[in-house]
Amino acid sequence: MKEIRRVFDAFGPARTFWGSDVSRLPCSYRECITHFTETIPFFSAEDKEWIMGKGICEWLDWKV
Repeated sequence: MKEIRRVFDAFGPARTFWGSDVSRLPCSYRECITHFTETIPFFSAEDKEWIMGKGICEWLDWKV
């Protein structure tokens, strides 16, 4: 988790994008998302919005 914290601290929530390699997950996709959104204590609700999709959509100029 310290690596995630370093990326988050360096780039902020608007430039930290969640992603996975579905072919190599040791758990279900749902468990992977739940782990990321519910067990990392330093993410606020707004941070999670950015990390889980808002940031990449804005970066790609996708209208949401």
